[in-house]
Amino acid sequence: MINICIHGIGTPSKSVPAAEAAYWIGIDTFRRVLDQVAERTEVRLSFDDGNTSDVDVALPELVDRGRVADFFVIAGRLGHTGSLSADDLHRLRRARMGVGSHGMHHRVWRRLSPAEQHEELVVARRRLEEVLGEPVRSAACPLGRYDRATLAALRRLHYTRVYTSDRALARPGTWRQARFSIRAADTADDVAAWLRHGDRYAVRLADSARTFVKGLR
Repeated sequence: MINICIHGIGTPSKSVPAAEAAYWIGIDTFRRVLDQVAERTEVRLSFDDGNTSDVDVALPELVDRGRVADFFVIAGRLGHTGSLSADDLHRLRRARMGVGSHGMHHRVWRRLSPAEQHEELVVARRRLEEVLGEPVRSAACPLGRYDRATLAALRRLHYTRVYTSDRALARPGTWRQARFSIRAADTADDVAAWLRHGDRYAVRLADSARTFVKGLR
């Protein structure tokens, strides 16, 4: 199984931090990626950060192709300029898209204080649940980073699925799901290479071993 993660689509505004702008891709690249995975049922798409391009660009393209995806929202940015609004979250759900938590402030979840961890994993999810009127059960680790304590906390809080950015393959149905995050410099041809990567059995075994070890840190 291959999880592909997308962030912003189009041209990022000047308010987008440089570290995040490095993950924005062009609209044409995005469309080409969708066309490449159109018939690949083992490919799952997700979107991080909750940028308005999620509904302005991604949602119509997904609906046109009959695809669903998961959108991981930074709760602390909800309703801010350039970020999704409460109405946008309802629009995603009406289109059968999944909505999960990407924390409160887009900070790395490794080595947080107890108060910081509570804000990122509990308060952020609660804010999204209040907007949606339904449970939020999945999360994506900001910047893809995590450690053993992070994973233990997410399990303790009954998140049913957690996504990382390990640039590795994922096993269907597992609790922790590795993803390939598309960067600004990546092309649709790079994504095609990832798909070929997933067709090789030996690579699948190596990816599983590598992500297992990362969870022990």
